[in-house]
Amino acid sequence: MKIQSSAFENGGMIPDRFSQFHENRSPPLDFTGVPQDALSLVLIMEDPDAPRGTYTHWIAFDIDAGTTGFSENLIPKEVRLGRNDAGGAAYAGPRPPNGEHRYFFRAYALDCRLPLPKRAELQQAKQELKRLFHKQ
Repeated sequence: MKIQSSAFENGGMIPDRFSQFHENRSPPLDFTGVPQDALSLVLIMEDPDAPRGTYTHWIAFDIDAGTTGFSENLIPKEVRLGRNDAGGAAYAGPRPPNGEHRYFFRAYALDCRLPLPKRAELQQAKQELKRLFHKQ
């Protein structure tokens, strides 16, 4: 499975419009190579270079596995959002306090839906993902 954006290259700079310094728009994303038996996807965006440790910018789950991606600043209504480290259940674009930071977008294909409430925190999502992957 692969995740990419038409707005920036893998390893490249994320355009300003996707940052909290500007418009804070969520980037367009394309999902390819999703396994045929997948039921849902999970998307996590993190910054491992944050001063206090890895910072969670975005958690989206229960993404229908048939979804080929997200349009810019448009997340399908049925997608549930977890709580980012800013405290909101939304996309929180980059806003590094200093220097350049790296941002990782990770997607997981599941054969179920995550049994989590809206606004679930990353730790809850990771625990559930770990449980599901170790169950197999």
